[in-house]
Amino acid sequence: MTLVQKYRDWEKGRTLPANIDLTNPDHRRMAMTHYNWADHAILRRRWTNFFEIAPGVYRSNQPTHDRFERYAAMGIKTVINLRGTSPSKPHYLLERESCAALGIRMIDIGLHARAAPPRDNMLKLIEIFRDIERPFMMHCKSGADRAGLASAVYKLVIEGAPLAEAKTMLSFKYLHIKAHTTGILDYFLDVYEARLKQGPIVFEDWLRDEYDEAALTAGFRNGRKIPQ
Repeated sequence: MTLVQKYRDWEKGRTLPANIDLTNPDHRRMAMTHYNWADHAILRRRWTNFFEIAPGVYRSNQPTHDRFERYAAMGIKTVINLRGTSPSKPHYLLERESCAALGIRMIDIGLHARAAPPRDNMLKLIEIFRDIERPFMMHCKSGADRAGLASAVYKLVIEGAPLAEAKTMLSFKYLHIKAHTTGILDYFLDVYEARLKQGPIVFEDWLRDEYDEAALTAGFRNGRKIPQ
């Protein structure tokens, strides 16, 4: 298949049925075209951004089915999908299909790469971390930003790592770019660090009782000023 034909197929795949049925050959073809080219899965066949951050705890970009098979063979029993529930999107339907076929539990929770972390979802994520069966893997689309934030929270809350160590989960090693709009995730941890200088407070308590999404967003847009 020529690159021109692949591009034409990708263009067709951008117009998806309202309700994708993967058992329908035409729907599956369009879904796979969209998944590979619009969602960039073609790049993730070899580029995995897959790392073990703690014993039996892994982070990754969005896996393809072949990669899910490899992870299942490693003993991974649960996947946390940080892209949220998206029943109209091919990447979500294909992941759900893969997990069902391989006996992997799939947990959906939505985080943002370029917006302040939502308090309720962050608290829910911590609850999931406490109850989840290991080994497990968490992923977003690229494995750089949302997976980085989730990994930082895991290190901080579950592993009891120092904040400085937890913050290394958001680094260029994983292709996270602090200077970009995704830097709001670094700023989130920076604001918590500034709060610690005023007196000790457990991250989860700060998140529940003091964290203000709107104020964080405003501070980030206003030059990333750290509260005093």
